[in-house]
Amino acid sequence: MPPPGNGMGLHFLSFDYSEDDEGTATWDAVASVPAARLPELQREIVSLLAWAHSGFGAAQGPVEYGGAWDYDLQYERDGHPLQALVYDADARQLRPAPQALPTEHVTLTLSLSGGPAFGEAFAARFGET
Repeated sequence: MPPPGNGMGLHFLSFDYSEDDEGTATWDAVASVPAARLPELQREIVSLLAWAHSGFGAAQGPVEYGGAWDYDLQYERDGHPLQALVYDADARQLRPAPQALPTEHVTLTLSLSGGPAFGEAFAARFGET
C-alpha cells in the first residue's frame, strides 16, 4: 500500500511508508515549524489522531499484541530534550501541550502503525502519492 500524500487536509505531515513481512504498515512523519505555526501543526495532528480514534480507537495498541493500530508522538524544542506526547481523545488535545518561545522552532515526530484494515482506511482518507 502506498503512503498517503498531502491530500485531505495534510499540510505539514508528509509520511514515509514501510511495511514488514506480516503486513504491518508504518507511516513516519517529521514536521519542524516556527513557534507561530505550532498551533496549526497541532490541529493537523489532532485531526489525524481523532480520525484514527473514531474509527479504530478501541483497538489501539501494538499490532504485535493484537492492536489494529498504534502511534508514537514526540516533540522537541530548540535546546530542550525530546518529550513524548499523547492524544487525549476526550479533550481532543495533545498532552502535555507543546510549548515554544516565539523565537524557537519545534519539531514533532509522528509514527503510525497498523494492520491491513487500518492501512486501507488511512490511505483512503488521506490520499496516496
